Amino acid sequence: ITTLTSVVKESSSSSSIMQVKQLLLYCGVLILTCSSSIIFVTTYLVAVPASPLSSSSEMWSLRGNEMAVHPQATYKLKGTLMTEERIERLKGPNGPKFAVMVTGAAGFVGMHTAIALKKLGMTPIGYDNVNEYYSIDLKESRIEELKKRGIDFVRGDVCDVAKLKETIQKHNITRFIHLAAQAGVRYSLDHPLEYTRNNVDCTVNILEVMVELGLKNDPLVYASSSSVYGNNVKTPFQETDRVEDPASLYAATKRSDELIAHTYFNLHNITSIGLRFFTVYGPYGRPDMAPWIFTDKISNGKSIRVFNHGKSQRDFTYVDDIVQGVIHSLFVNTGQPELVNLGNGRPVVLADFVRIVEESVGKKANIESVGMQKGDVPLTYADISKARWLLGYNPSTPIEEGIKNFVTWFKEHDASRYRMPS
Repeated sequence: ITTLTSVVKESSSSSSIMQVKQLLLYCGVLILTCSSSIIFVTTYLVAVPASPLSSSSEMWSLRGNEMAVHPQATYKLKGTLMTEERIERLKGPNGPKFAVMVTGAAGFVGMHTAIALKKLGMTPIGYDNVNEYYSIDLKESRIEELKKRGIDFVRGDVCDVAKLKETIQKHNITRFIHLAAQAGVRYSLDHPLEYTRNNVDCTVNILEVMVELGLKNDPLVYASSSSVYGNNVKTPFQETDRVEDPASLYAATKRSDELIAHTYFNLHNITSIGLRFFTVYGPYGRPDMAPWIFTDKISNGKSIRVFNHGKSQRDFTYVDDIVQGVIHSLFVNTGQPELVNLGNGRPVVLADFVRIVEESVGKKANIESVGMQKGDVPLTYADISKARWLLGYNPSTPIEEGIKNFVTWFKEHDASRYRMPS
């Protein structure tokens, strides 16, 4: 504008008039460009509702020359808010009742999940190969808990396609909660092939069977792991974070499961909900986990090795809270593969965790402070806002209460007899 004014003042010659026309044309183009940009940005921001994940730089990605919302951040556009009233209605006596195959039912989370399904009036069918990774006696005791409640249990390998199909057809199974896996970060350092078979091959098998039997209308619910976040330094961990730096083979196989599930959506339109569990503990827990090891050794006056000198933090999550999230997943279908954190959302420093176990056991620990264990990560911390919105997930067990419950079970069942071999 200043340039235009000075030109007009200085001369009214044809050349000056030409300059004015050129400048006006330039200004017009500039104004139109700016206006279009403002309209685009405003329209986009209005179209995408506010989300608790919106602060994450990983929520956005470039697709061509356009900005695209991360697929794990679109659940509010594709799903329905799971209110307390809605989930109680769905779980109530008039809600849907499924025949559900629970793979890994002789496992820790699997047993608790099958029992909770039975309480809701559903028909859980347990399926497990009862491998020897840890105490068979502990697994048999879980199977007994299932049988006491009238829950059918089938000894079978998910990689055995014929057995899997036979069980599904015999029990008229329509829904799947796939929890069977080779667990444990540290064990994967020495037994890598067991992880690729049990965690990857068997997951492909169950998806292939779903395709063959035409069981593609409802999502597959399956267990992933917080381990997929690997060496991620951004906290809390969000489903939109990059997960390309695994710290263990176990983590890599669990991330592979997520990608395989997404592939079967692209190929066969099977939707899925992958649940990233964060350090689950509680009665009938696994003897390779810190809560079990610490309780056993402190109870028996043995020293415990505390890695990373007690500075590591874990998002310990009580098993009843995890099971709530697993079962609520049966009532959700966004029409696309979803990944959901199931944690407590409150990390606990390892040194504080040891103190809580000491108080519940009633003895002081003999601590051997050591550095980081190979394959471990210093911190796990779940952002559970997606789980709260999509699943109505509401973890409510404080670590002090959960450990007290676990120690009580441990003592009543003389659980030291289930310890892992040295």
